[in-house]
Amino acid sequence: MFDAQRLAAQAVAKVLAGRNLNQVLDEIRRTYPKLTPQQRGAMQDLSYTTLRWLPRLDAFLAALLQRPLSDERVRYLLLVALGQLEFGKSPPHAVVDNAVRAATQLKLSWAGGLVNAVLRNFLRQRPALVAGADESEITRLSYPHWWIEKCRRQYPETWQAILSVGNGHPPMTLRVNVRKLPRDDYLQTLAEQGIDATAVGAAGIRLERPMPVDRLPGFGEGLVSVQDYGAQHAGPWLDVHPGMRVLDACSAPGGKSAHLLELADIELLALDSDGTRLDKVSNNLRRLGLNATVREADAARSELWWDGRLFDRILADVPCSASGIVRRHPDIKWLRREADIAGFAVQQANILRGLWSTLAKGGKLLYVTCSVFHEENCQQIEAFIANTPDARRLPLAGNEEGQLLPCDTHDGFFYALLQKI
Repeated sequence: MFDAQRLAAQAVAKVLAGRNLNQVLDEIRRTYPKLTPQQRGAMQDLSYTTLRWLPRLDAFLAALLQRPLSDERVRYLLLVALGQLEFGKSPPHAVVDNAVRAATQLKLSWAGGLVNAVLRNFLRQRPALVAGADESEITRLSYPHWWIEKCRRQYPETWQAILSVGNGHPPMTLRVNVRKLPRDDYLQTLAEQGIDATAVGAAGIRLERPMPVDRLPGFGEGLVSVQDYGAQHAGPWLDVHPGMRVLDACSAPGGKSAHLLELADIELLALDSDGTRLDKVSNNLRRLGLNATVREADAARSELWWDGRLFDRILADVPCSASGIVRRHPDIKWLRREADIAGFAVQQANILRGLWSTLAKGGKLLYVTCSVFHEENCQQIEAFIANTPDARRLPLAGNEEGQLLPCDTHDGFFYALLQKI
């Protein structure tokens, strides 16, 4: 356990210095290739827990310390251990003993004794510390102030539920490759192997308990992909048909591209501006036995990549704040700034304008974000339609407003289906 605590503390420190959590965790795994799967999983879980509840854990630590720490490494180790004690299932004595062991590796004569004292005092004073943290909205909800206020203004009836879901654990949902087998057949395969799961939507399956993909029957053979149920709406709502020329303008890592190809025999161009992430698109398509043209390009600058042939359908899953998937990426809460939202809105508007000229008359463009903020969603689409005479918004089956709020079943997404008239 102490290795997982030590490495999680390093990961949290790097995130709070401005690094992306997934990249940091990948870097640590490469640096320490001998970590067991259990250690890697524990390191990730501890990093996620600490970042989810950072203000709350900070409040605990501030109340327990008599003076500021002179070494930030000790602070991050204590935050990780406090997160374990408050939200984890490990025996408290094991958490404390391993944290002390991790502290001694820092080569600071005072670190082990201080870590031991702070964590044992937390266990003794826990009810009072929890009550104190609950008095502040920021430490109770564990979001930046600006994020709380934006949700409160934009969702006056549901803002607390949205924030609460964002601090939970996400479901693991699969999408069956219906080109290879029916969804219900795969559901039966899971049942035969003792894997509890339920059907969602037309091709989705929600697992009762998350599991490594290499334990999923037929994953390597392309029978199934991991994809949130909210993201699985994109394929059906874009309404693709055989023979259509289709563009996935911001395609990485390729889940939605693959879904479109599973639904119909189409000519698909998959673009992305990030060449490294574009490799994931190719790998996903290869595993699933699907074919598309994959190209690195900036979707907003069609003059650099478009060959002049109009598209019948365009999927624009644009860069955004990712505020709807924060439970999968808790570092977002501390990496995003309120000013970033306006920057994303400008980028999204540029992509919409750049893509619109490549869409055939009568064709459809599905605009998608994984955000809950209006500036990136309904306000973005309202502004585009107001300034684009040949654009109209079409209704989506079962969701007139297009906003999927995060819940137990899916993450937060926004959809708007536009047609060129």
